Amino acid sequence: MMDLLNEIDRDRLKQDFFASEGFPHFCIDNFLKEDFAEEIYQSFPSFQEAQKLGKEFSAVNEKRKVQITDSAKFSPAIQKLNQLLCSKEYLDMWSEITGIPNLFADAELVGGGIHETNTGGHLDVHVDFNFNNENRAYRRLNILIYFNKDWKEGYGGYLDLWDKDVKKRIGYFEPKFNRACGFITSEISFHGVTPLTCPLDVMRKSFATYYYTKEEPKGWAGDKHSTIFKARPDEWAKDNVLMPLEKASRSLKSRIRGIKGVVKRIIK
Repeated sequence: MMDLLNEIDRDRLKQDFFASEGFPHFCIDNFLKEDFAEEIYQSFPSFQEAQKLGKEFSAVNEKRKVQITDSAKFSPAIQKLNQLLCSKEYLDMWSEITGIPNLFADAELVGGGIHETNTGGHLDVHVDFNFNNENRAYRRLNILIYFNKDWKEGYGGYLDLWDKDVKKRIGYFEPKFNRACGFITSEISFHGVTPLTCPLDVMRKSFATYYYTKEEPKGWAGDKHSTIFKARPDEWAKDNVLMPLEKASRSLKSRIRGIKGVVKRIIK
């Protein structure tokens, strides 16, 4: 299936990958063969179709994004893409480039798969969950492929990479057609998506894959966590009001669920 990819200078990519500022990351244009990328582009569901097929987020930190993780709901072209991104040859290539042996893909595409975001949507700066309880594995590598044509900077929707303190933006990548971006998942790999201000009939479309190992990352401290969001430097209200309120709301809901569970057990 590797013939669906354009040729990659692996030595040069590996050199640039580890020389990048902040944390190892990359950006590759013309990632897939043009005909294959076009086939995928044409087969992406509309935003309305995606809403029926997947899950839409509407939280403070993530809004107006739909995610489809069930590969049975993918078009044939996107199923073929998913198969490529899970293939042994593809995984071996990324192990060679990143120096992370024994990478494997998540068949359930937790957090990954088809992503579509409509105007008004955003994904705040964050580091990803570092352990997948379903497959009992450590998250090591994120790769995102974009399928947007004629994207304008005024639309927003750029992939932002930030330093470990979320004070300085170190990368700013347009989600343009057939571009792949990725990075090693770590405790300092802060990234997000700038708020979308595109026209109603324009969607930000991408396909995301996350890779794992059964082996602990070097320096693993044993602290398993879910996604950790941080406000950007100019987001005072979100940092001091909105995010704390949402955290308190989630905590309250969790406690209520716990109390309901105890009550049910007592009744039984």
